[in-house]
Amino acid sequence: MRVGVIGATGAVGKELVEVLAKRRFPVTELRLFASTRSAGTKQKTPFGEITIEAYSLEAARGLNLALLAVSGDFAKAHARALAEAGVAVVDNSSAFRLEADVPLVVPEVNASAIGNHRLIANPNCTTAILVVALEPLRQAFGLKRVIVSTYQAASGAGAEGMAELERETRRVLLEGGPAGHEVFAHPLAFNVIPQIDSFQPNAYTREEMKVAWESRKIMGLPDLLISCTAVRIPTFRVHAEAVTIETERPVTPEAARAVLAKAPGVKVVDDPAAQLYPMPITATGQDDVEAGRIRANPVFGDYGLDLFLCGDQLLKGAALNAVQIAERLRP
Repeated sequence: MRVGVIGATGAVGKELVEVLAKRRFPVTELRLFASTRSAGTKQKTPFGEITIEAYSLEAARGLNLALLAVSGDFAKAHARALAEAGVAVVDNSSAFRLEADVPLVVPEVNASAIGNHRLIANPNCTTAILVVALEPLRQAFGLKRVIVSTYQAASGAGAEGMAELERETRRVLLEGGPAGHEVFAHPLAFNVIPQIDSFQPNAYTREEMKVAWESRKIMGLPDLLISCTAVRIPTFRVHAEAVTIETERPVTPEAARAVLAKAPGVKVVDDPAAQLYPMPITATGQDDVEAGRIRANPVFGDYGLDLFLCGDQLLKGAALNAVQIAERLRP
């Protein structure tokens, strides 16, 4: 396949290229697109050194597959035209996730939604990590309500967010001065920020509502009761999520652990006696979402379960999920 990565110089774009190589995706030609200021520069990849091109529909028309790691505004302006030109498009932005005619896909959950569509949306990173664990539990025990608190890494704000965290952490440690901030609403170094994205009229942030809206669409549960609190924390990679569910049928930690152990895309890390549980440091660079701290929730009795998830949001939350979608596209 002739593959293009649009937004190739960003954190997700670079990760897409690495995942294509790691999974031996059938790339016969790889082209990298970015802004005009990056055009003409060269980028080293597992496929060799490739010159960055400025994006245009004419330049991309000959592709079989386009993987978009761009802003929602760019996607809205260009993605549909690219798909109409016969290119299969997997978009990582939020532009089309809730559009009725665009499938929102996590392959372990709803790969069949891809069908013959040529434009497919990749979900929010937090949502992808969550539903890959929720869906097998839903199939086994039913799902009545979900409460999730997320602890999201700086890289969720892109390469600029990671750079700011590193720079300001060094400033505090080496200079003894206060941490500054430009990317985030407050300093992130040695701090946590209970705001990701803008606040909505219901007092939730847009990031928190994305988890609710997108989970319902992916899982085919439009009436699922779900509440999220999203918090930015001073780590570089991996989003963590504390999840409480109320099930429709009785559930035990042992039964849930057995279900998750067989679930694709999930790795059970749950041995508290040995101090083994999901952590960003162990989930970094891993394809699977780690699940652990699986225990009965006393609030919901026989129908309650608590668990803790960690997933690399640049992989399962973005690049890996996009390539997994591409692997299931019909020619």
